Amino acid sequence: MQRRESVRKLSSASPASTHGQSGDWSTIKTLLPYLWAYKWRVLLALTFLVAAKLANVGVPMVLKNLVDSMTINPAHPAAVMVLPVSLLVAYGALRLATTLFTELREFVFAKVTQRAVRTIALQVFRHLHALSLRFHLNRQTGGVTRDIERGTRAISSLISYALFSIVPTLLEIGLVLIYLGTHYDKWFTVITATALVMYIVFTIAVTEWRTHFRRTMNELDSKAHTRAIDSLLNYETVKYFGNDEYEAQRYDQGLQSYESAAVKSQSSLFLLNTGQSMIIATAVTLILWRATQGVIDGTMSLGDLVLVNAFMIQLYIPLNFLGVLYREIKQSLADMERLFSLLGQNREVADADHAQVLQVHHRNGAEIRFQHVNFSYEEKRQILFDVDFTIAPGTTTAVVGHSGSGKSTLSRLLFRFYDIQSGHISIDGQDVRDVTQASVRAAIGIVPQDTVLFNDTIEYNIAYGKPGASKEEIIAVAKAAYIHDFIESLPDGYDSMVGERGLKLSGGEKQRVAIARTLLKNPSILIFDEATSALDSQAEQLIQAQLKDIARSRTSLVIAHRLSTVVDAQQILVMDKGRIIERGTHHDLLALHGAYTRMWERQQSKKKDQTEEDDDEADEVELMGV
Repeated sequence: MQRRESVRKLSSASPASTHGQSGDWSTIKTLLPYLWAYKWRVLLALTFLVAAKLANVGVPMVLKNLVDSMTINPAHPAAVMVLPVSLLVAYGALRLATTLFTELREFVFAKVTQRAVRTIALQVFRHLHALSLRFHLNRQTGGVTRDIERGTRAISSLISYALFSIVPTLLEIGLVLIYLGTHYDKWFTVITATALVMYIVFTIAVTEWRTHFRRTMNELDSKAHTRAIDSLLNYETVKYFGNDEYEAQRYDQGLQSYESAAVKSQSSLFLLNTGQSMIIATAVTLILWRATQGVIDGTMSLGDLVLVNAFMIQLYIPLNFLGVLYREIKQSLADMERLFSLLGQNREVADADHAQVLQVHHRNGAEIRFQHVNFSYEEKRQILFDVDFTIAPGTTTAVVGHSGSGKSTLSRLLFRFYDIQSGHISIDGQDVRDVTQASVRAAIGIVPQDTVLFNDTIEYNIAYGKPGASKEEIIAVAKAAYIHDFIESLPDGYDSMVGERGLKLSGGEKQRVAIARTLLKNPSILIFDEATSALDSQAEQLIQAQLKDIARSRTSLVIAHRLSTVVDAQQILVMDKGRIIERGTHHDLLALHGAYTRMWERQQSKKKDQTEEDDDEADEVELMGV
């Protein structure tokens, strides 16, 4: 209970704790700390933003004075020359200042935006790696990568639209309303404010209604992308069954659904744009009518008319894009919500607050102990029942049994891909839940049955066991895994690309790369999960001999189907339906005449039949040659 509480505390303390909340404000609040990390740049950018808007609002004022100055008494020619020239200079200076401050604002804020994108993307990437194996078995790679791509792009879009478009426009609106209210008839302020309120309310209401179309498009886009990625990753399977057209039809189904949602979204845009145009056109007409009437009545000068008209142009041109900007902001928030939802995924397996680094006390490996372990992947389906055994340092323990008996689950629990429901798993007396996951995994090396390689060079895949290893070290372990000669025979040698998931290599070649990679890691504990299942008999014998030599100075856990590969193990565990039903050495188990004996006899019988079949084929070939 104490350990579970510490995990809960860790989860609640993380930034992801707010990500589960829905709503745009929650998303914005999640983003703000990343921006505020550069608060001085943010404040400087906001200062430039205000300066740019003050200069922009000053332009119509100077233009008004310039127009009015043209009506000065002709009896004063000096004033006619000096005043317009100074106003023209001021007009040009304010225009330049508007552009200059705007560019300075973007220049100062660029680092804030890009660093926020980088920080969030890296945090999401790390969090995905920190999630349990259960999440990665259930996830859809195409959909996750799409969410990350759209989410990081949305951060830049949101900052650009909100800080560089919406906020300046609202600031300018405020300045203009203050000026109109203090210098002219109240109707100018009333008409402008009423139109702005109607415009904003109408835009927000319609855009909110349209937002669900975007969310639907996101989901359908991710689904179609996931199908495409999944199909391409399984290219060989598609070809084996000739299902090219079937896959194309499945992909097209997703595209059709996306097309339908996109058409609905675009159609609803007609209502938004038409309503906005009507509000703006009505407001501009009323304001110009009032200004013209003021000039006729003599209460306003021609310069005042020019000023009011310039204000309206400066306001309504950017305001005309408010609907587009608001929609883009809503879309960006929807995309960011999906990104932050990944951060909100619960870390089912997390380091405890008091977690220490694992200490391996023995020179020849480490003691591994499973004590009354019970485990289930799903609540209603238990996998392991009261599993209890110990592996002494420097010894080899093999686990055998039928498929589904729980053998591979032992290695996953030792790596702490999952947490057990009850019992204890310890390494050198340290419970794996009380030490850091990184230190546990650093002490263990595995050669899995299904080896998946990175789409990179052979050298990179071997060196992955120890990043930064020298070429000499890589060649040494490649020789130990009996793959060096094969690599040297390739045109590009160690620089040969292995293809997606290593598909350019055969199963045996991939397993030998995996063995070399694990040897390079040089761990205290070795796990072999059918490590030689894809090798031919001759290669298997060579590798088995090499693995035995390596295992002498390490603790080894061997998961095997072929019993002939584990006869020398100091301890053999026979599992069935999640329970250990027999244990002992090879000779001890044969003497029991139980499950292990029956498995051994069946395999020996199959081996004998295969040998006789091979001999018959050889005799047939020899007779045909005669």
